[in-house]
Amino acid sequence: MNTNKRQYRELNPETKEKISQSMRGRGKTVSHKEAISNGLKSYWKNIPHKPIEKD
Repeated sequence: MNTNKRQYRELNPETKEKISQSMRGRGKTVSHKEAISNGLKSYWKNIPHKPIEKD
């Protein structure tokens, strides 16, 4: 039974390359860029800075 749905998270390199080529040159909308920006800001807000070592 082949439903052409993914069964595993991992993709083979050929499939990754096909996806990469099809997405190349495609832009993102302003709202998508803002959503990415907000998501990364909230992610990095929770990551602490590395402590500074004093000699």
